[in-house]
Amino acid sequence: MPLRRPTLFLAPRALALGLWAAVPAPGFAVEAPAVPVPPPLPPERPSELKPPQSPEQKPTPLSEAVKPTPPVRPAELTPPAKEAAPEAPKPEIPTPPPTPPERPPELSGEAALALKVAPPDDTACRTRLKRLGVAFEPLPPIAEGQCTAPLPLKVTKLADDITLPGGATLTCQVAESFARWATEVQVVADRTLKHPLTGLELSGTYVCRGQNHDVDAKLSDHAFAAAVDVMGFAFAGRASIPVKAMPAGSEEADFLASVRSKACGFFRTVLGPGTNAAHANHFHFDDRERNAGHRLCE
Repeated sequence: MPLRRPTLFLAPRALALGLWAAVPAPGFAVEAPAVPVPPPLPPERPSELKPPQSPEQKPTPLSEAVKPTPPVRPAELTPPAKEAAPEAPKPEIPTPPPTPPERPPELSGEAALALKVAPPDDTACRTRLKRLGVAFEPLPPIAEGQCTAPLPLKVTKLADDITLPGGATLTCQVAESFARWATEVQVVADRTLKHPLTGLELSGTYVCRGQNHDVDAKLSDHAFAAAVDVMGFAFAGRASIPVKAMPAGSEEADFLASVRSKACGFFRTVLGPGTNAAHANHFHFDDRERNAGHRLCE
């Protein structure tokens, strides 16, 4: 038979004593369990030592929140970019012309000649004059205010011993034209008058003056020794012929008309009776250049 565990039975009295011992007696307090005490707080920091407080950050509103990025459009669906139109060229600002140098005061003498361009060499021209039988001698340069002649010549005789009483102060170019015209005059005199030409009466060659003796006019070619005025013609065996209006049909009128026409082949300017009152008593010849080679033969 199995053994039984013995059962412990307490007597009622012993049970009562145990319960009594468990109940605290009056006058005796039962100690409550100890509650943990927090450590003491440190002293508060003075306000002047406190760091500045950063402003409170407000929450970002929903409208400013990061929006989702849309998907990238496929390249084949992207329209081709338009080429930028070329920028229109800016108009160029014209550069103002340079200011011309200040005009020097009017000079005379050697100072005036120094301002002029050196004249061309007239050695060849002088050689031609000698071949034509012209008697001449060089003169010093002329510089009289604006009236100048850097290489003037004094001509005293033309071909065929045609004299020039008083001489003529001319440039070599005008002297050559004058000498060649005089040879044509000799031919006309022999044909129409049957008397050879012996001399020419002149009223002026170099004169520092304006055109038509007007002080306010442009300088005449006489002011540059580039003009000659013929007052009359002298012949052997007959009376001289003055330059003036002659009766129509007379041999004098025919002679004057013929030699005047011949002069247009040697000079660029030919004036005389009928041109104006200032040229009623002489022929005026000069070699002034004009636009397009224009000649004034009146």
